Amino acid sequence: MPALALGAALLALAPFVQAAAAPGLDARQSITALTSEQITTFTPYTWYASAGYCAASETLSWTCGSNCEANPDFEPVASGGNGDSTQYWFVGYDPTLDTVVVSHQGTDPDEILPLITDGDAVLGNLNSTLFPGVSSDVEVHQGFADAQASTASDVLSAVQTTMSKYSTSSIALVGHSLGAAISLLDAVYLPLHISDATYTYVGYGLPRVGNQAFANYVDALSASVTHINNEEDPIPICPGMSLGYVHPSGEVHIEDSGEWAACPGQDNPSTQCIVGDVPTILDGDESDHDGPYNGVTMGCSS
Repeated sequence: MPALALGAALLALAPFVQAAAAPGLDARQSITALTSEQITTFTPYTWYASAGYCAASETLSWTCGSNCEANPDFEPVASGGNGDSTQYWFVGYDPTLDTVVVSHQGTDPDEILPLITDGDAVLGNLNSTLFPGVSSDVEVHQGFADAQASTASDVLSAVQTTMSKYSTSSIALVGHSLGAAISLLDAVYLPLHISDATYTYVGYGLPRVGNQAFANYVDALSASVTHINNEEDPIPICPGMSLGYVHPSGEVHIEDSGEWAACPGQDNPSTQCIVGDVPTILDGDESDHDGPYNGVTMGCSS
């Protein structure tokens, strides 16, 4: 299962992970339940995130089993990665949503290099060539940054090609686990090079990616940002806030009851949200990491 690998790397940080309220945040501030219609709107993105686990040859031909069959009209443009030193990724066009879709693979438990990526939790600056003009106050997980950098130019080129070919200015960025982290960095990277587009980010089981300045930078983007976590998944509380990590706003927490709770603010400490529901690693259940997310369990089914 993809959960086990990311967990093995990040759970090593368990002694540093504990709940802490975001400064000045009311734990019960405007937490609302998503309607069934709102939940359903995420489903196409969920399948695209799951398809990120499939080999590049399968996503390029769009023959990746149920993950591909769930979005049958998708038009693939480019795919890459080898699932080890470079996570699988694909870019294409969804005619129903009228958007470019970018998806990145989560951690493969059978490969050692993604584990090393997940465990490289030192905070550092973004590459100034890839991220021109971003303040040096912004710091991110270096393993995630290296993974994003390895595909950045290819993804940018594929997105530009897809926008031109299909005459769309909408870009959707998706991923699960490590893939969610890479796509969140893409959500910062791509607008610096393609400014005339509308961005939507939907991540699943997202670990924390950067520091307070990074979370604030993401919150200031014009993009729609949603990161969905499932029940007692411990991965979204890693790396710990005591290490300087902070989630951006946009959390949606799937509760045990099945309700999807929209949690305002950064790292909302309410028990309806992940920080309050899973205050320590010992309170987590890693089997929740892969889902299901409204019936979709992450992983390639081909």
